[in-house]
Amino acid sequence: MSDINLDHYRPCVGVMVINPQGLVWMGRRSDAPADPEGPGAWWQMPQGGIDAGEDPEAAAIRELREETAIRSITILGRTDGWLTYELPGALQGHAWKGRYRGQKQIWFATRFTGSESEINLDPPPGQGLEKEFDTWEWVALTDVVERVVSFKRGVYRAMIDQLNHYVVPRQ
Repeated sequence: MSDINLDHYRPCVGVMVINPQGLVWMGRRSDAPADPEGPGAWWQMPQGGIDAGEDPEAAAIRELREETAIRSITILGRTDGWLTYELPGALQGHAWKGRYRGQKQIWFATRFTGSESEINLDPPPGQGLEKEFDTWEWVALTDVVERVVSFKRGVYRAMIDQLNHYVVPRQ
């Protein structure tokens, strides 16, 4: 990855939430014609941008809360370095006001320690955030990549390669 100029990629975090049964949380993206990554209804794990000066772990916790209301987690580990993906050509120059060609991501594996009743897909009021997901479910790790939009699949494979050892049922 040394030949990639990471300045052209939006800094981002992703969160793999693992339940006690060893399944991972996935949400179905709302179909939004103006979505910066292209319209469609596909599945992904919580993820989002890192604010200027924000620590990646703090960004992961914030994004998880904004998108799912999940607070009851234990951080288990994270990926080494940045994982990158590029937007398809038609989206480059449009997404994120044309500033980035894709995203560079740090992923965190977390254990969900709460009750499913805390999961709420409605964004916190008064923050001007849009609803990210319209539904969610716990998914076997082997089914994750096929649910993700095609241009993000490489990042998901790389993330899973690094973090899959955390995806086990809790003893």
